[in-house]
Amino acid sequence: MEDVVSEVIKKALGESKIFKNREALACDYIPNRLPHREEYIRKTAELLSPVLRGEKPSNIFLYGLTGTGKTAVVKYVIKRFTEHAEKAGIDFFKFSYVNCRNEDTNYRVLFKVGSDIGAKIPFTGLSVAELHNRLREYVESKRMIVTIVLDEVDFLVKKVGDDLLYRLTRINDELYRSKVSIIGITNDVKFVETLDPRVKSSLGEVEVVFPPYDALQLADILRERAVLAFRENVLDSGVIEYCASVAAREHGDARRALDLLRFAGEIAERESALKVTIEHAKKAREELEVNAATEVVRTLPYHSKLILLSLATRGGFAESTGSLYLAYRKICDILGLEPLAQRRVSELISELDMLGILTSKVISRGRYGKTKEIALGIDSTVILKVLSSDTRIGEYVKLLKNDRNR
Repeated sequence: MEDVVSEVIKKALGESKIFKNREALACDYIPNRLPHREEYIRKTAELLSPVLRGEKPSNIFLYGLTGTGKTAVVKYVIKRFTEHAEKAGIDFFKFSYVNCRNEDTNYRVLFKVGSDIGAKIPFTGLSVAELHNRLREYVESKRMIVTIVLDEVDFLVKKVGDDLLYRLTRINDELYRSKVSIIGITNDVKFVETLDPRVKSSLGEVEVVFPPYDALQLADILRERAVLAFRENVLDSGVIEYCASVAAREHGDARRALDLLRFAGEIAERESALKVTIEHAKKAREELEVNAATEVVRTLPYHSKLILLSLATRGGFAESTGSLYLAYRKICDILGLEPLAQRRVSELISELDMLGILTSKVISRGRYGKTKEIALGIDSTVILKVLSSDTRIGEYVKLLKNDRNR
């Protein structure tokens, strides 16, 4: 065993024959050029440009599906503005980038903002109101123009409400020599509609919608990153096009394309191959799909798991919501659980559809009306494997597997 580990360590510490800079394929890497996002870079920069004159820019909300370049564009513009400020000796405007999935409480968001702009704030021990007051006083004392980027702001609001958003949008009413603006980034185009009317009126935001990339655009992005990431003549022909086409079919997600290309390179590296081939890319796709599905299913609410279990036991298909609900009720009876109402189960099915774990399609049956066919979007064996690790239903799943094997 020691020899195996030593071999892995030696291989990991040695010079890669595939990569020269694998970080160039990371989702958070900001290159010197963002292909096919020039229009959005210009628009974002123009909207933020008042900070260069010491004025408050408009609040901005960026919408678009995952992997459409929203975060990359904002970080790119901030990077360029910051470089200009350093060269010009300007220090009156500051940016704070907050990922609301990581900083998922009001206190942690304000603490991160304070850290980014240089305020000395205790990590714990204050109320949110007191922390907000200290932050406001610090900004005012420094005569700052502060822009706060709240990435995945919808996640924070869904978890703890929109109180912090309201505070930040109204903070300028209490500032005289300083200004604060907000850039919100979200995948949910209906996010603003869910906010309290007072927050909506305070935002006064400019909306920018990012469209998905198509296959040709994704291929351009991958080619530019590949030059930075891989050694010469390592990529076989067709690998970039394959990764781009897969990601284009899945909502034009550039992150997905980059992950696929990077993982294909890592598989080739593990196999000690001299080139990254389409076969490596296909293996990467299979592994990434299983890993992503596994993580999503594992973190689902209990009754959502039972719905998936009900569908998996029917071969991954149900001819109607009603038939799936009957199967779900049967499993609840076996496990001694109180089933949810059919309406709530229909809502959970819609949520699972949005996550891509299953697909539901309305079918017309002529004079017999319409029905909704439901099918798993993931192989039922993968679903059962993940659910078998759940302590509450694992034994039941194992019994089902044993019955199938007989």
